[in-house]
Amino acid sequence: MRISYSKVAVTLAAASALALSACAPSPTDSETGSDAGTADTATDAGTDGATDAETDAEAPAGEATPVTVGMLTSLTGPLGAYGAAYQSGFEAGWDYVTEGDGELDGFDVTFEWVDDQGNPDTAVTQFKDLVGQGVTIIAGSASSGIATQLAEQAVQNETLFISGPAATDAVTGINEYTFRSGRQTFQDVATAGTFLDDISGKSVLVFAQDNAFGQGNVAGVEAVLGGAGAEVSSVLVAEDATEFTPFATQIVNSEPDMVFVAWAGATTGAMWEALQQQGVFEQTTVVTGLGDVASYQAYGAASEDLSFLNHYFAGAGQTEAEQAMLDALEADGQVGDLFSPDGFLAAQMIAHALTEGGGTDVQAMISALEGATFSSVKGDVEIRAEDHAVLQPMYQVKLVAGEGGQFAPELIDTVDASEVAPPVAGS
Repeated sequence: MRISYSKVAVTLAAASALALSACAPSPTDSETGSDAGTADTATDAGTDGATDAETDAEAPAGEATPVTVGMLTSLTGPLGAYGAAYQSGFEAGWDYVTEGDGELDGFDVTFEWVDDQGNPDTAVTQFKDLVGQGVTIIAGSASSGIATQLAEQAVQNETLFISGPAATDAVTGINEYTFRSGRQTFQDVATAGTFLDDISGKSVLVFAQDNAFGQGNVAGVEAVLGGAGAEVSSVLVAEDATEFTPFATQIVNSEPDMVFVAWAGATTGAMWEALQQQGVFEQTTVVTGLGDVASYQAYGAASEDLSFLNHYFAGAGQTEAEQAMLDALEADGQVGDLFSPDGFLAAQMIAHALTEGGGTDVQAMISALEGATFSSVKGDVEIRAEDHAVLQPMYQVKLVAGEGGQFAPELIDTVDASEVAPPVAGS
């Protein structure tokens, strides 16, 4: 396996900002719209050590092999809502692959949910604790910063690690032990480019705050869309700015073919209002990322003028697996959300690794996952053998006003996986 990054991917690794939540409420705000951290299956690492140590033991002939899977993700903290969506999607996915009874043929599988609280140091300690208990499969990271650190632990401890919603491109191809069940930043930015018929020679302006998040998005657009032939420029605004008319006027005067907006925080509404008042939407295509359900009402009067790139919203997939997931979530009083498919696919991957790998041998499970394909929530998904990228469709979306003036996503187009596939790491 090649584990070094190409120039494009290295640039994006530094730009690991979550593009899909670019102009949604902050993660803290989004928690209010979810049951993040309330799941009673969450436990502290190490509480079941007496039984977990049995996970590597082979069962006698005819008996199920005991396996404990560490589900290490954010169930509280700034990314708690993302972890909660992942968890509910995972549980629906496990129900799907086991045909409703929760039992995987030949294996007695136990899941230990561990809350990393969004803290990298905590996550590393918990990962080591799980390994010390004999756990050889760990999944779930919602934070990019945590995912890259746990990938290092995976190779050191020869543990199968399947990262979750974490978007950083650095996870792809980082080592042979690390996989992912979600999309990556490259796919987000490449999806934005599909709003123009031919990106080559077109002008793309990145409108963002002048901080690490905004600068990271500029780097990502330069790498992906610039690499595809677009002329990329940027307008960066001080974080403490409260008047955005001059910047909106600057955008209008630049006459770009597309504006890619990456924004977060309390000034989001005022920013969108300024763009609308200055006629930006009338002049050009404005693209940003559509985040989780809690963000759908955050765009105000600009909602129906925006073009959204999207990883997932409930109803986008139109697949058997998606319907099964949505039915399971509805039965529990929940709805499909941005990272529900990441959990669902992780369940499919774990079941496949065990059954097709023929047991809990880590190298056998790695071999089983490399090149595997799944009929999942979003459609046909491939785990690319060379670097473990998840090749999957993405979506073009708009928000439309429904009953009571509440906005909901509507599918414009499904972007084929091949159109937004990242370059093979190391190529």
